[in-house]
Amino acid sequence: MKVAIIGAGIVGATAAYYLSKEADVEVTIFDEGVGQATKAAAGIICPWFARKRNKNWYKMARLGADFYQTLVADLQADGHDTSFYEQVGAVVIKSRQDFLEETLELALTRREESPLMGEVKLMSQKELDDRFEGISGFDNYLWASGAARLNGAGLVDTLLAASEVTVVPKKVGFERGTDGRYIIEGQIFDQIILACGAWLPFVLEEHGYKVAVRPQKGQIIDYQFDNFDTGPYPVIMPHGEGDIIPFRDGNLSVGASHEDKMGYDLTLDEEILAGLEAKALPFFRKITDADRKAYRVGIRAYTPNFAPFFGQVPEMAGIYAASGLGSSGLTTGPLIGRELVHLVMGTTGQLNPADHPIEPMVVRDAN
Repeated sequence: MKVAIIGAGIVGATAAYYLSKEADVEVTIFDEGVGQATKAAAGIICPWFARKRNKNWYKMARLGADFYQTLVADLQADGHDTSFYEQVGAVVIKSRQDFLEETLELALTRREESPLMGEVKLMSQKELDDRFEGISGFDNYLWASGAARLNGAGLVDTLLAASEVTVVPKKVGFERGTDGRYIIEGQIFDQIILACGAWLPFVLEEHGYKVAVRPQKGQIIDYQFDNFDTGPYPVIMPHGEGDIIPFRDGNLSVGASHEDKMGYDLTLDEEILAGLEAKALPFFRKITDADRKAYRVGIRAYTPNFAPFFGQVPEMAGIYAASGLGSSGLTTGPLIGRELVHLVMGTTGQLNPADHPIEPMVVRDAN
């Protein structure tokens, strides 16, 4: 079976990796390499404190966090470095004590079904100072030991290397052949996975579909320290856009922004970036000591109900799509990629596609 994947982000790369483990399956990935959300995302795997989404979304996010244990173990068994994912814990910051206590109560009700959460408790400023110098802003914090930081670009690169698939760096669409199969760049494929995020409308609209996916621009700041060991630090999660994610080797990221009216604009905005830094500074002033700064920008995909979807494209057998991951893409993306492989192979996954329906997000245009 020949399978094409359009999009080499977190969903497409995971799908490629697991399809490569199937016998008699040949995979080709097409990716233009522009605006990918995965490589411009703030890497936090900590879904247990989320309040705004529905039960199906939370179940997906919870299972997505758990799935990293499987994914990491599979890659390690194949001999690959998995330092892109590390459970370093998270410090959650709220503007009011009662918000903090409500969030703790919510987390404790969820911990039984999510043991990956680990130790969850309130931590005073003194307790925090004894463990991590420089985190500040409030008298109390919420600590979750099971939270993880994730280098999205590192994950995608590892998955693609492990899958050993051909990656064609080109923007493509597809045609339906007379025999029911599909044609991309002169190659014939039995099935196609559309994992192109916010660009899904461009791929499907030419086939007569309306796709309820909109772009959201996200910018992030990367700091580099020459003489500060960021590796042992946890993720710092203030309310809003200014998440602080320390990585190994003196690397630290702040972000990302959520810009809803910029379309597919990939231009760096100095005002937005300065605002991200200003929001993060009260909680971790050490970022002013950084030796270098760099910036990233990408485009997330959102749906009207802010929930991801996946499944077979209506009236198009052999074409599967996923999109709408939004800011939870690093958490839910690998699990969704694995679920798409189950659909391609006709096997049963962890999620019920009916809980995350592709309709009405992808609908054949009656006109």
